[in-house]
Amino acid sequence: MLLLGAEPGAVSRRLTAATAGLAVSVAEVIEQSTGGDPASVAAAAFLRDWAASAEPALPAAGLPLDLLAERYRLLDAERDLILLAGLAQEHEGLSGTLRSMHPQGLAYPSVGLAALVLDRRGHPRVELRRLLTEGRAVRCGLLRLDGSEALFERSILLADGLWEALHGLDAFPAGLDRVPARPAPAGLVGWLAEPAVGRAVRALRDSTRVTLLVRGADELVALGRCAALAGAAGARLVAARLRPDDPAAIQLLGAHAGVRDAAPVLVTRPADGAGAVELATAELPGPLLVVAPAGAALRFPPDRPVLSVPVGQLCPADRRLAWLAALPELSEADAAVLASRHPLDPALIEPVALDAVAGRTPADPVSIAGLIRARAVASLPPGIEVVTPSVPWSRLVLADGAGFQLRDAVARLEHQALVLDDWRVREHARASRGVRLLLTGLPGTGKSLAAEAVATAAGTDLLRVDVSQIVSKWIGETEKNLAAAFDVAERTQAVLMLDEADSLFGTRTEISDAHDRYANLETAYLLQRLDHFDGLAVLATNLRHNIDPAFVRRMDFVIDFPLPDEPRRHELWQLHLPPDRVGPDVELAVLARLYPIAGGWIRNASIAAAFFAAAAGEQISQSHLVAAVRREYLKAALPCPGEPPRRRDDS
Repeated sequence: MLLLGAEPGAVSRRLTAATAGLAVSVAEVIEQSTGGDPASVAAAAFLRDWAASAEPALPAAGLPLDLLAERYRLLDAERDLILLAGLAQEHEGLSGTLRSMHPQGLAYPSVGLAALVLDRRGHPRVELRRLLTEGRAVRCGLLRLDGSEALFERSILLADGLWEALHGLDAFPAGLDRVPARPAPAGLVGWLAEPAVGRAVRALRDSTRVTLLVRGADELVALGRCAALAGAAGARLVAARLRPDDPAAIQLLGAHAGVRDAAPVLVTRPADGAGAVELATAELPGPLLVVAPAGAALRFPPDRPVLSVPVGQLCPADRRLAWLAALPELSEADAAVLASRHPLDPALIEPVALDAVAGRTPADPVSIAGLIRARAVASLPPGIEVVTPSVPWSRLVLADGAGFQLRDAVARLEHQALVLDDWRVREHARASRGVRLLLTGLPGTGKSLAAEAVATAAGTDLLRVDVSQIVSKWIGETEKNLAAAFDVAERTQAVLMLDEADSLFGTRTEISDAHDRYANLETAYLLQRLDHFDGLAVLATNLRHNIDPAFVRRMDFVIDFPLPDEPRRHELWQLHLPPDRVGPDVELAVLARLYPIAGGWIRNASIAAAFFAAAAGEQISQSHLVAAVRREYLKAALPCPGEPPRRRDDS
């Protein structure tokens, strides 16, 4: 880390030169207080020789120490204390000298030594006591007293890693979980023009003592916003992941940001226990950026202003610019397709672009969509499966009008950018993005197959949620699991299917205990998340009357899947049986008329009959099909209607 355009090593040499004056003062203390014994004379001589060799003629201005002193409004005496505390780290001979002078034999300056040195530099002992008790350098964690001895026998220590940083090195305390700095992503021009964002930029530019709160569901997105704020304000950032209620760690982060002339960024790490946590920032000067999850409960000190910085939603035009900046080889048309189909934040576009460059992936929407999917699905919890279906519309045997509605849903997804954004229907009619379908009907009537056909027609994956695995008895876990599914579906534009939706979106109950209260909170959360889902969601249920009416109102399409009538049962039998393996005695019309069963039963029976025939070394016969149907009735514990009458030519 080089500051103020200095050449390599210049900052370090200037700090050493600034420390030389303290070394001379220590030599004078030794000469006056030791009576001239040979060891003391030698120590004083070494200090003077070292100070003379430390290039004292170098200008001391422009040091990181000056940046620190200006930000924390340090007194000259506090500046001297920082130099004295760093003296032992300048040379092994200096640390040995300080050890010989310390009452406890430690290689640090004692408070007693500091009193003698500062008195020679015009700072009386009473001022030192005040500074070490209530001075800003101590209150803000730049200096600390170590030990439990009497005051003047205690040691004066610098904050961890601070002396190396004062030398212009990019040293960082081992106890802080540093977050690497990232450049501001492209595509945030519209966001930076928002009034609330403009106020945050001005506060950062003017070094106002304020907390800038950046909330977001994705930490990477929030950090990208912080980088954009810093870029617009001409500021630098230093970030670390910390607990918000750890004052010592926050002070240390602030010190290392100050010595770098940067603003600290606190990336909150959850604290132990429930409830709101108070942010420990009372003594921190200048601006502080806080990155917090959307649901984090924070309390702020009453004497420190807070400005909330919205992450916001970006328009397709800004996302198109982000894609073009990240992958310049993309055509304008392909960037527009990616921006419309994959509403990724610019901060999430850049990692995908890195994947494309590393893997030499072609710059086309299909290939880039595969990279998006690969990154997104890695974060899914158990119980959520990603499949790439290949079910054409011709595989669906539907009631009148159902097929039209399914095709209409796909068309809405394809044209929503044009209609909602370009035609401004979203602005005029307050239309929501995304498409929501509710499929109702008995098991086996084709709801899951219809979801696969929709995903196939949309040219995307199907994100199938196994409700039994994601619903948790732990408060908040179900919402967390579902939020992950919604987020991945939005990024990849996969069709999100929630089967048995009545167990998730069921009618809200009267509150009789805590379980009911949290179940209703889950329902309210899911209502809100579904409203803001920017993709195609398919909810399937066997029991429509169990669905909360509030969910039904939010559906763009409600499609009923009844049991197929006789002509459609006949069509389903034809669809599931290979014609070249069906025997001459098979009468599908008879089977369709006699057995009023769902399409799923017909599929299962067709597969079972084929295995019966293969085991017997025969073609699929009527008897194989009847036996397979009888098995389906037995599985469902329902009475079978019997067998079809034999044809007259049957033997």
